[in-house]
Amino acid sequence: MSGRSLLSIGQATACLQAGKLIGYPTEAVYGLGCDPRNETAVRQLLSLKERPESAGLILIADDIERLMPFIKPLSQVLETRAMSVWPGPVTWLIPRADDVPSWLAGDHKTIALRLTDHPVCTALCRAFGGAIVSTSANPRHADPARSAVSVEAYFGTALCGIVEGDLGCDENPSEIRDLISGQVLRKG
Repeated sequence: MSGRSLLSIGQATACLQAGKLIGYPTEAVYGLGCDPRNETAVRQLLSLKERPESAGLILIADDIERLMPFIKPLSQVLETRAMSVWPGPVTWLIPRADDVPSWLAGDHKTIALRLTDHPVCTALCRAFGGAIVSTSANPRHADPARSAVSVEAYFGTALCGIVEGDLGCDENPSEIRDLISGQVLRKG
């Protein structure tokens, strides 16, 4: 892997701010990320992954306050339910705020959110000052990348670069649960 495409947290933040795509390690696999408020970047990410817009994307953050702009106000019961497993590798489907666009949330009335405690992810979100998109770094129907070398093999120069780091201890991508029903939609 060329050292030219490896990014520090600061360089990755500059890429995100410039509307570019990055690769980075998460709890189980490498992820692709961008600024969730940048429609051009989100559409580029969807195209690169060959992911339909209707599917929606996961957003991660290091602080729950960074996720609040994307959701409707939560009751204390629902916030307690979410925080019972956060921070950690559980993604909740939470009723989305009225201004969250379909190019981000897909055809859903919810948006997928994860409050992460992975060191690289938290450092990225903290430095960026907001939530970022987090979707597995692989083209549709291909195996998720588990190394920076694999991310580069899949996407090459289409990314601004890749933050190299250790994956978390999880074998599988994050568990997905519906916050209202508590139903597990994808086991972790």
